[in-house]
Amino acid sequence: MAQEPVVEEEGAEAEAPKKSNKKLIIIIAAVVILLGGGVGAWLMMGGKSDEHAEGEEHKEEVAVKEPVFLELETFTLNLNPEEGDRFLQVDITLNTSSSDEAAIIEAKMPQVRNRILMILTDKVASEISDMEGKQLLSEELVEAINEPYGAGEPLEVQEALFTSFVIQ
Repeated sequence: MAQEPVVEEEGAEAEAPKKSNKKLIIIIAAVVILLGGGVGAWLMMGGKSDEHAEGEEHKEEVAVKEPVFLELETFTLNLNPEEGDRFLQVDITLNTSSSDEAAIIEAKMPQVRNRILMILTDKVASEISDMEGKQLLSEELVEAINEPYGAGEPLEVQEALFTSFVIQ
């Protein structure tokens, strides 16, 4: 019987290195999986090299321009007769690309107002009383305002926004 415990101890010693190799392999595999998962998550969350990050920061700076709004004086005018006399009172705000562009528009304001008045007085109430008519009118105004003035360059107005629109 004394030999049996010795045999068991030798068997236990022989099994110990096998267990430690298994533990070592499991630990290494777990570390590799965790590192791989971390790198994968970093890439999926948008991790980029410094060159890409700098380029995107520059793009974001360029794309985030604040609009410049230029309010025009109120227009009050007679519409083209349809069924009796109709009047239009409208406030228009222009959305420009920059403050420099707004300054150019202000310098050409008599010409800008004239173009707007010519378009508005040619309209009948039924053309501009619904949403679609107002949208078409806004597009027509932007187109007319952006046409070149003499030998100068065309203006860059993005939108003509109606802040008040009354037909009587």
